[in-house]
Amino acid sequence: MIKVTRLNGIVYYLNCEHIETIENTPDTVITLRDGKKLLVSESPEEIIEKIIEYKKRIFDLSSLIIKDNF
Repeated sequence: MIKVTRLNGIVYYLNCEHIETIENTPDTVITLRDGKKLLVSESPEEIIEKIIEYKKRIFDLSSLIIKDNF
């Protein structure tokens, strides 16, 4: 999950696995796989960086779990 901020300032967490596209129009529009669109204050680059950091944490944790089991 990544933290994003709606244009009205409300912060929430989004499952980044559900993101289909990210557009800059001039606000950032996130389109989910189900077609729902979200307007957020973060730039597309910031969202991509958050996704990368999230995935790094997941892969780092999974490698620890595998090592501990053997």
